[in-house]
Amino acid sequence: MLSIKARQTAALDQEIRDAVIGVCLAATPTATGFRELFALLPPDGQHLLGYHDGRLVSHAVVTTRWLQPAGLPLLRTAYVDAVATLPACQGRGFGSEVMRELASVVTDFDVACLETGKVGFYERLGWERWRGPLAGRGADGLIPTPDQDGVMVLRLPRTPALDFETLLTIECQPVRIW
Repeated sequence: MLSIKARQTAALDQEIRDAVIGVCLAATPTATGFRELFALLPPDGQHLLGYHDGRLVSHAVVTTRWLQPAGLPLLRTAYVDAVATLPACQGRGFGSEVMRELASVVTDFDVACLETGKVGFYERLGWERWRGPLAGRGADGLIPTPDQDGVMVLRLPRTPALDFETLLTIECQPVRIW
Protein backbone atom coordinates (compact mmCIF):
# COMPACT_ATOMS: atom_id res chain seq x y z
CA MET A 1 0.00 0.00 0.00
CA LEU A 2 1.18 3.51 -0.83
CA SER A 3 0.95 6.43 1.58
CA ILE A 4 1.02 9.85 -0.10
CA LYS A 5 2.08 13.02 1.67
CA ALA A 6 1.83 16.52 0.20
CA ARG A 7 4.52 19.02 1.20
CA GLN A 8 5.68 22.40 -0.04
CA THR A 9 9.27 22.75 -1.23
CA ALA A 10 10.10 25.12 1.64
CA ALA A 11 9.00 22.47 4.17
CA LEU A 12 11.25 19.69 2.86
CA ASP A 13 14.33 19.04 4.97
CA GLN A 14 17.63 18.01 3.40
CA GLU A 15 17.02 14.31 4.03
CA ILE A 16 13.75 14.37 2.07
CA ARG A 17 15.29 16.52 -0.67
CA ASP A 18 18.12 14.00 -1.04
CA ALA A 19 15.61 11.13 -1.15
CA VAL A 20 13.59 12.91 -3.88
CA ILE A 21 16.74 13.47 -5.96
CA GLY A 22 17.68 9.81 -5.41
CA VAL A 23 14.29 8.59 -6.67
CA CYS A 24 14.46 10.90 -9.72
CA LEU A 25 18.01 9.85 -10.61
CA ALA A 26 17.25 6.16 -10.13
CA ALA A 27 14.19 6.41 -12.39
CA THR A 28 15.98 8.41 -15.11
CA PRO A 29 19.75 7.99 -14.66
CA THR A 30 20.61 9.92 -17.84
CA ALA A 31 18.81 13.07 -16.61
CA THR A 32 21.56 14.54 -14.45
CA GLY A 33 19.68 17.86 -14.09
CA PHE A 34 17.84 16.42 -11.10
CA ARG A 35 20.87 17.22 -8.91
CA GLU A 36 19.92 20.92 -9.22
CA LEU A 37 16.17 20.32 -8.86
CA PHE A 38 15.70 22.27 -5.64
CA ALA A 39 17.64 25.28 -6.92
CA LEU A 40 15.04 25.57 -9.70
CA LEU A 41 11.85 25.14 -7.68
CA PRO A 42 10.01 27.98 -5.98
CA PRO A 43 9.42 27.61 -2.22
CA ASP A 44 5.69 27.06 -2.78
CA GLY A 45 6.14 24.06 -5.10
CA GLN A 46 3.79 21.26 -4.05
CA HIS A 47 5.41 17.82 -3.77
CA LEU A 48 3.48 14.56 -3.73
CA LEU A 49 5.62 12.02 -1.91
CA GLY A 50 4.68 8.35 -2.22
CA TYR A 51 5.89 6.08 0.59
CA HIS A 52 5.82 2.30 0.63
CA ASP A 53 6.91 0.52 3.81
CA GLY A 54 8.21 3.85 5.14
CA ARG A 55 10.49 4.47 2.14
CA LEU A 56 10.06 7.18 -0.50
CA VAL A 57 9.39 5.32 -3.75
CA SER A 58 7.49 7.81 -5.92
CA HIS A 59 7.41 11.59 -6.41
CA ALA A 60 5.91 14.44 -8.43
CA VAL A 61 6.03 18.21 -7.96
CA VAL A 62 3.66 20.95 -9.10
CA THR A 63 4.59 24.59 -9.63
CA THR A 64 2.61 27.49 -11.04
CA ARG A 65 3.29 28.42 -14.65
CA TRP A 66 1.24 30.19 -17.33
CA LEU A 67 0.04 28.51 -20.52
CA GLN A 68 -1.73 30.34 -23.31
CA PRO A 69 -3.58 28.42 -26.01
CA ALA A 70 -4.18 30.55 -29.12
CA GLY A 71 -7.29 32.69 -28.73
CA LEU A 72 -7.51 32.27 -24.94
CA PRO A 73 -6.19 34.33 -22.02
CA LEU A 74 -3.27 33.16 -19.91
CA LEU A 75 -4.20 30.06 -17.92
CA ARG A 76 -2.90 29.53 -14.40
CA THR A 77 -1.24 26.16 -14.86
CA ALA A 78 -0.28 23.38 -12.48
CA TYR A 79 3.01 22.45 -14.15
CA VAL A 80 4.16 18.97 -13.21
CA ASP A 81 7.84 18.02 -13.00
CA ALA A 82 10.08 15.32 -11.58
CA VAL A 83 7.56 12.49 -11.83
CA ALA A 84 9.53 9.41 -10.84
CA THR A 85 9.19 6.00 -9.24
CA LEU A 86 12.06 3.80 -8.13
CA PRO A 87 12.72 1.18 -10.84
CA ALA A 88 12.16 -1.73 -8.40
CA CYS A 89 8.71 -0.29 -7.62
CA GLN A 90 7.57 0.50 -11.15
CA GLY A 91 4.62 -1.41 -12.58
CA ARG A 92 2.91 -1.63 -9.20
CA GLY A 93 0.62 1.40 -9.62
CA PHE A 94 2.58 3.73 -7.33
CA GLY A 95 3.26 6.37 -10.00
CA SER A 96 -0.38 6.22 -11.14
CA GLU A 97 -1.56 6.65 -7.57
CA VAL A 98 0.67 9.71 -7.06
CA MET A 99 -0.58 11.24 -10.32
CA ARG A 100 -4.23 10.61 -9.41
CA GLU A 101 -3.66 12.28 -6.04
CA LEU A 102 -1.91 15.16 -7.81
CA ALA A 103 -4.94 15.65 -10.07
CA SER A 104 -7.16 15.90 -6.99
CA VAL A 105 -5.04 18.62 -5.34
CA VAL A 106 -4.69 20.97 -8.35
CA THR A 107 -8.37 21.65 -8.99
CA ASP A 108 -7.96 25.37 -8.20
CA PHE A 109 -5.78 25.77 -11.33
CA ASP A 110 -7.13 26.41 -14.83
CA VAL A 111 -5.28 23.45 -16.36
CA ALA A 112 -2.39 21.07 -15.65
CA CYS A 113 0.57 20.52 -17.98
CA LEU A 114 3.70 18.41 -18.22
CA GLU A 115 6.31 17.35 -20.76
CA THR A 116 7.15 13.66 -21.07
CA GLY A 117 8.59 10.92 -23.19
CA LYS A 118 6.07 8.48 -21.70
CA VAL A 119 2.86 9.67 -23.34
CA GLY A 120 1.05 6.33 -22.94
CA PHE A 121 1.43 6.33 -19.14
CA TYR A 122 -0.24 9.73 -18.83
CA GLU A 123 -2.91 9.05 -21.45
CA ARG A 124 -4.14 6.18 -19.27
CA LEU A 125 -4.61 8.76 -16.49
CA GLY A 126 -6.65 11.18 -18.61
CA TRP A 127 -3.87 13.48 -19.89
CA GLU A 128 -4.02 14.58 -23.53
CA ARG A 129 -1.09 15.28 -25.85
CA TRP A 130 -0.99 18.75 -27.39
CA ARG A 131 -0.92 18.29 -31.17
CA GLY A 132 -0.54 21.89 -32.31
CA PRO A 133 2.62 23.99 -32.48
CA LEU A 134 4.44 24.89 -29.28
CA ALA A 135 6.46 27.96 -28.30
CA GLY A 136 7.88 29.85 -25.37
CA ARG A 137 7.03 33.45 -24.58
CA GLY A 138 10.19 35.44 -23.97
CA ALA A 139 11.07 39.12 -23.61
CA ASP A 140 11.72 39.30 -27.36
CA GLY A 141 8.52 37.51 -28.39
CA LEU A 142 7.72 33.91 -29.23
CA ILE A 143 10.41 31.24 -29.37
CA PRO A 144 9.13 28.34 -31.48
CA THR A 145 9.92 24.86 -30.15
CA PRO A 146 9.21 22.71 -33.24
CA ASP A 147 11.19 19.73 -31.97
CA GLN A 148 9.32 19.67 -28.67
CA ASP A 149 7.11 16.61 -28.31
CA GLY A 150 5.26 15.07 -25.42
CA VAL A 151 3.61 18.19 -23.99
CA MET A 152 0.40 17.02 -22.34
CA VAL A 153 -2.44 18.73 -20.55
CA LEU A 154 -5.00 17.56 -18.04
CA ARG A 155 -8.38 19.25 -18.11
CA LEU A 156 -9.51 20.44 -14.70
CA PRO A 157 -12.90 21.78 -13.54
CA ARG A 158 -11.90 25.35 -14.56
CA THR A 159 -10.36 24.44 -17.93
CA PRO A 160 -11.95 26.32 -20.83
CA ALA A 161 -12.70 24.58 -24.13
CA LEU A 162 -9.37 23.74 -25.77
CA ASP A 163 -8.42 23.20 -29.40
CA PHE A 164 -5.45 20.83 -29.23
CA GLU A 165 -4.41 21.73 -32.81
CA THR A 166 -3.70 25.43 -32.09
CA LEU A 167 -0.54 27.15 -30.89
CA LEU A 168 0.25 26.62 -27.20
CA THR A 169 2.75 28.92 -25.49
CA ILE A 170 4.35 28.97 -22.05
CA GLU A 171 6.47 31.60 -20.33
CA CYS A 172 10.20 30.96 -20.67
CA GLN A 173 12.15 30.18 -17.54
CA PRO A 174 15.84 31.00 -17.05
CA VAL A 175 17.04 27.46 -17.84
CA ARG A 176 14.27 26.04 -20.01
CA ILE A 177 11.15 26.67 -21.98
CA TRP A 178 9.08 23.53 -21.38
